[in-house]
Amino acid sequence: MPAAIVLLLVVIFYRIFFGITQSADFGGLHNFAPVAAIALCGAVYLPRRIAVALPLVGLFVSDAVLNLVHYHLPLMTFDIVPRYVVLALISLMGLRLRNHARPLPLLAASFAGSVLFYIVTNTGSWIAEPGYAKSMGGWLQALTTGIPGFPPTWWFYRHTLTGDLFFTVMFVGIMGWKAKSSPVPAPDAAAELAR
Repeated sequence: MPAAIVLLLVVIFYRIFFGITQSADFGGLHNFAPVAAIALCGAVYLPRRIAVALPLVGLFVSDAVLNLVHYHLPLMTFDIVPRYVVLALISLMGLRLRNHARPLPLLAASFAGSVLFYIVTNTGSWIAEPGYAKSMGGWLQALTTGIPGFPPTWWFYRHTLTGDLFFTVMFVGIMGWKAKSSPVPAPDAAAELAR
């Protein structure tokens, strides 16, 4: 549990720090964040009682600080809700992989989660943002070029994808290293005698 709390604090600090320092700099790494990797890998490796809650709490606390203090926006808006829905779905993917925690399935799930995040959150923006026409053309604009005056949405997606894959690889690598460095428990003497 202490490691999970430290992980939660690191994710919150990371999102707040980069949200504040790079909010006006579109040349930065917008959306390069560990939240989706924590949702996926946390569901695989952390205790079930916190596996899904951890990334959602991290997102909520960092959203609260960024929206209320830095951006001066309401805490919850319609276009924020899809993020929570997608993180919950990514956590469910992780729970399904819990007994099959191998690098390749986790990377595939990370890629799928990234695509899902991109489609669902941009669809949410298309619904909520008055600048998008409520038509198939407007939806395609939300998925590609975005709103004029801002970088295209695919530009943000490349950071989402690379961040998700990068942090998933880090998480899986650390868990693999930890498993190899942990001493193998000695067999129970009574169990050995019973054989």
